[in-house]
Amino acid sequence: MSNSDLYVTWAQYHHLIERLAVQVHESGWRFDAIVCLARGGLRIGDVLSRLFELPLGVLFTSSYREAAGTEQSALQIADALSSASPLPGPRWLLVDDMVDSGATFAQVLPVLKARYQHVSEIRSAVLWSKGQSMVKPDFVVEDLPHNPWIHQPFERYDTMRFEDLKLGWADR
Repeated sequence: MSNSDLYVTWAQYHHLIERLAVQVHESGWRFDAIVCLARGGLRIGDVLSRLFELPLGVLFTSSYREAAGTEQSALQIADALSSASPLPGPRWLLVDDMVDSGATFAQVLPVLKARYQHVSEIRSAVLWSKGQSMVKPDFVVEDLPHNPWIHQPFERYDTMRFEDLKLGWADR
């Protein structure tokens, strides 16, 4: 149960991604590709792919579909990983924005290992890990033991309409 909300600005969000990149780099662990979970891990995976100069794969998952994206339901995992070419190597970094309950990572990891048998090691990286999570990622920027609801800067687009965009342009 959440006892507070965490509001994140774009500047804070980008800073967290950079901190995650440095943490992974300083660990000394070498990996061959990055897999991000869409949608939450898309921006993070893109930045890490650029910084580490490694290929990026995207695995679409969805669990927060109910009540305008605020209630978790059964996890859906895409049938295939999306990338420009097959991802190389035996070591992959799995990236998402957070672990909330941990259910997504708990279900995705065995699926990836079963589908891509050449992969012998998958480590995980997130910006936030909530205290209620049953999974502890390998790389975490912020541990949140009190399980706040996180308001990310891009969520404004969830309810925005094209008319709202045009109104915002009037000031420019």
